[in-house]
Amino acid sequence: MNKPVLPMSSLSLKLPTADRKIEDYRLAASRTFPAKLEGVLNRVAFSAAHVVADPLADNDPWLTSAIDWDRTIAFREYVWDLGLGVAEAMDTAQRGMGLDWPTSLELIRRSVKAAKAKDNALVFSGAGTDHLAVEDAKSIDDVIRAYEEQSAAVEKAGGRIILMASRALAKLGRSADDYAKVYNRVLSQVREPVIIHWLGDMFDPALSGYWGTADLDKAMDTAVAIINANAAKVDGVKVSLLDKQREIDMRRRLDKNVKMYTGDDFNYAELIAGDAQGFSHALLGIFDAIAPAASYALSRLAAGDEAGFHDILGPTVPLSRHIFKAPTRFYKTGIVFMAYLNGHQDHFTMVGGQESTRSTLHLAELFRLADKAGLLSNPELATRRMKTVLAMRGIEP
Repeated sequence: MNKPVLPMSSLSLKLPTADRKIEDYRLAASRTFPAKLEGVLNRVAFSAAHVVADPLADNDPWLTSAIDWDRTIAFREYVWDLGLGVAEAMDTAQRGMGLDWPTSLELIRRSVKAAKAKDNALVFSGAGTDHLAVEDAKSIDDVIRAYEEQSAAVEKAGGRIILMASRALAKLGRSADDYAKVYNRVLSQVREPVIIHWLGDMFDPALSGYWGTADLDKAMDTAVAIINANAAKVDGVKVSLLDKQREIDMRRRLDKNVKMYTGDDFNYAELIAGDAQGFSHALLGIFDAIAPAASYALSRLAAGDEAGFHDILGPTVPLSRHIFKAPTRFYKTGIVFMAYLNGHQDHFTMVGGQESTRSTLHLAELFRLADKAGLLSNPELATRRMKTVLAMRGIEP
């Protein structure tokens, strides 16, 4: 149970402001959440999990990835303890943005093995076409073969599949028929129902025009038709368009056996709560950063305490909107920064050197919003680490 939230903490630090000044910021009193799931959940909830880079590896971060496997798997065990599933090797793990397919497959193998050892904890893993360079993709059949190769590798590892959007298909697919050919062929071969991921171009500009058109209404018509025609092979669909009404509209059109997993990091609280006509489950990158609060909020919702659900999750939304602000594809920096502040890793180093993709002002505002939402699990540690990062960027304590 949460302890009462007091108005102020004794902790303070200097933070930069948008007008190029430095303010003395005093933290709010901390809010605590259970370290493990309490009760049950009535929503399926995945955290798309980040990877922990190895900061001592002798590599070239822009060219090759180096993973701290122990810390990476430990983070997944922490997520599972909270009753959340792990969406593995997705864009939150910098898939295709620093994390290549061979390293992704190693991550999937390790994660699936760890999940089985933890009472068959929930994990689905990304299968896409990213080992096929976009410039080398010459035909729709090339895309199909690439999907088949990765899907087979995930299943061989004992995993369940999230069918990721394909940059190669976005380049080659000219019509609804092209997309239907790819998805029908791939879905016909999977052993167990998959989650289909519709990732908007705000997350990855190379996916512009997915489903064969830039018209989102027509794109949704195509996606719904393909999914419903293959409903027996589809567990659900994750929509990442940052447009709550489109998600609601699509949710109401899906076959009754197909779940909607919200990927809307701007509006997830209200979409998960739902309305008289239904609700969304969750597959969210922000759940990496707010896992304890998400777990506890979802347990309150399952217990019939919707007010408690919104009391916990509502204050996390401004933080999420900040982390996922445009250019949205750089949200991973904020996710990893939260992991650093909360002690899940000892450094703020990322695969691909992407710790550099957000400004000092952005990180300072992230700290303020995380504090106001009660998401700094150890405020003393978080304050000390924030001061360290600021000192490296020219702001002395």
